[in-house]
Amino acid sequence: MSIEHEFQTLAAELIAAGRFIHARGWVPATSGNFSARLSDGSLALTVSGRHKGQLTTDDIMRTDGDGRPLDGKKPSAETLLHVALYKRYPAVQAVLHPHSPNATLAARLFAHELVLEDYELLKALEGIDTHESRIVVPIFRNDQNIPRLALQVDEYIEMHGDIYAYIIAGHGFYTWGSSVPDALRHVEALEFLFDLEMRLHGLKRG
Repeated sequence: MSIEHEFQTLAAELIAAGRFIHARGWVPATSGNFSARLSDGSLALTVSGRHKGQLTTDDIMRTDGDGRPLDGKKPSAETLLHVALYKRYPAVQAVLHPHSPNATLAARLFAHELVLEDYELLKALEGIDTHESRIVVPIFRNDQNIPRLALQVDEYIEMHGDIYAYIIAGHGFYTWGSSVPDALRHVEALEFLFDLEMRLHGLKRG
């Protein structure tokens, strides 16, 4: 498959993911950003400021593996967060970043991390095959200095081991997978689990 054909295929998958995520209210206005990695190491990435429920192929651009534009279009300001994940995880082929309400609010209830434990739906996450699992979703302070934030995330992973997702306080969350459909499954499963935790802990504090 040529790189151009591969790009078109991944762009179509990102467009479909955008419509799915927007339909559930997880990328309001022009929030969020999505990417996928091509076989040559370049990235297909949503153009800055585009509505994710109305994406067209023109709203998907290419960057090199370091996030530098290859087609003159403007990438998301958060491109380096995608780049850092691709460099950390060679098997990752897609990164999705919605601004879902539950992930946005989670940092108001949980200061540094959200623990998901003993849920059947954890098996929707790649590599987990039992509900008797425990994952930690770290929460980072929002930071307009994206290189600094990307370094903070990478240092956390280096110190604590692999993670499935992370939340940026008051902002949204990042998750990833070995394909766009896999990453989208992670988005859906995690948002469901975030919702349960918000209800549970909100009731406890009420």
